[in-house]
Amino acid sequence: MKKIYRGLIFLIIIIILFIAGGIFVSNKFHQMFLYKENNIGDVLDSYKRVNVFYNGNNYGENHGKSYSKDGYYYGYKWQCVEYVKRFYYEVKGHKMPDVYGNAKDFFDINTEHGHLNKRRGLIQYRNGENEKPKADDLLVFTDTKFGHVVIVTEVGDDYIEVIQQNMGSSSRDKFTLKYKNKKYFIGGKRSPAGWLRKVNYN
Repeated sequence: MKKIYRGLIFLIIIIILFIAGGIFVSNKFHQMFLYKENNIGDVLDSYKRVNVFYNGNNYGENHGKSYSKDGYYYGYKWQCVEYVKRFYYEVKGHKMPDVYGNAKDFFDINTEHGHLNKRRGLIQYRNGENEKPKADDLLVFTDTKFGHVVIVTEVGDDYIEVIQQNMGSSSRDKFTLKYKNKKYFIGGKRSPAGWLRKVNYN
């Protein structure tokens, strides 16, 4: 009986070691072959066929200038500004009159709500006013040194989803949308100063 008992214990130990070894090998296999670290310039996401490219985790880094085929200047690769300008050019056919400036410069504090932002050639709306954001709107955050710009991809009853470039590997984000006293407010983890929109008058 003792030999049988010892044999069973030995067998159980072997099985446990086999299972543990299998888990270890599986994890190593996943790390080596299935997990791929993003490289600079890799495509992270896409909205309306406009790709978001990976810029690494150093948000201040750039990799040269980006232009359209006809020479329109998008900005530095792969900053947030580069993406929104490329999106508006490729999807809307829009060229901004002023091609320069940091992200926060896209919002003009002197432009009234619902009026033309002349530097960007787009209608500007202020956060907390009577205009609801729409898909393809260009949101402008001015709460950091250089700011941040994103494109709205979806608008729900109480949220908006955006796509963005130069936020590490995070190409999408969501913010709360509140409607009170006939006014719309985007908030949550941070709040934009407002949003820009191309309006066709035809």
